[in-house]
Parts: sequence; structure tokens; C-alpha cells
Amino acid sequence: MLEDLNEIKRIRKKHGLNQKELAEKADVSQSLIAKIESGKIEPSFSNAKKIFQALEELREKEELKAKNLMNKKIVFAKANDKVKDIIQVMKKKSISQIPVMNKNNICGLLTEGLILRKIAANPEAINQLTVEEIMEDAPPIVSIRTGLKVILELLKDNLIVLVAKKGDIKGIISKSDLLGKIE
Repeated sequence: MLEDLNEIKRIRKKHGLNQKELAEKADVSQSLIAKIESGKIEPSFSNAKKIFQALEELREKEELKAKNLMNKKIVFAKANDKVKDIIQVMKKKSISQIPVMNKNNICGLLTEGLILRKIAANPEAINQLTVEEIMEDAPPIVSIRTGLKVILELLKDNLIVLVAKKGDIKGIISKSDLLGKIE
């Protein structure tokens, strides 16, 4: 079935619900919940689906959201900034990646790794390079209501995730920010 029926009682108790409260949320009878939990019956597919959907909604409500995980102190580079100047900003602020703006839009990401590769290839060029010449693609941007599960998936393939509210960047979540907030 959708999930192991034996998990219903454990998940229900984890969320502090009694059988009647779960039944109301799932739009099924309390006696059905009791019979399922005691192993006396197996519910129809549609009733099992309703119950698990109600439990999933509870999990999503208590899941940490981007607004609770983000760091509100964001430092941006401009696309036309000199890389040597941004290196100083990164050192001063102890940051390893910096989102790049161009005309109030996020257009890329500059990282220590990119800078080091460019310096290794041509050390003299660092004094002339602009950020847009070496930046990589822009990081993903999520809503302040985006849940932890989605953010974790995005951070598997990205160094940072930007957080926006109605198109305005409100925060940043890096892997180290996230590790610092998870208990």
C-alpha cells in the first residue's frame, strides 16, 4: 500500500493526535482508524490514501521553511566588479561564494574555486578580470515558504540557494548555514 499501515499509529502519535482528530483530518471514521491500528482490517485504497495524505500535510506544516533557515546577511557582487576587489570582500566577510547581480537581477555566482582555477591558469590576469568573465550560472532561487526537503535536494547540486519573497532576494542558504540550523 502507500506506506506500511503499521506506521499510522506511530506517525499519528508523533504529531500528538488522537484517533478522532486524525479521522477528522482524513475525512474517515474514528472506528476505521482504530480497526486499522489494531490490525483488524485493511482499509480501501482510497481511505488509506486519505489517511496518509492527512499525515503528510501534518509533516509539511511542521517542516522547517526557507525563511527559518536563511541567512539574511547577503553580500552581492556586481557583474562589472573587478575580481581582485571581490576577493577582498570575500576574505573580509569570510565567505566562499557570492551571488552576482546585474541591473537588480541575479545573473551568476562567483566562488573561491572559480577564482583559484582562473589564477592558476593565468596569475597576471586576475588584476584585469571582471566578475562576469568568470562567474558561473546563477544559483536556484526559492520562495520563503519552501520546505527543508526541497532545499536539501537543491543543495546536493548547488553551493547555495537564494531565498526570495515576491521576487526580492531576502536571504541565502549555504550548506554550512543549513548544517548550523539543523539539530
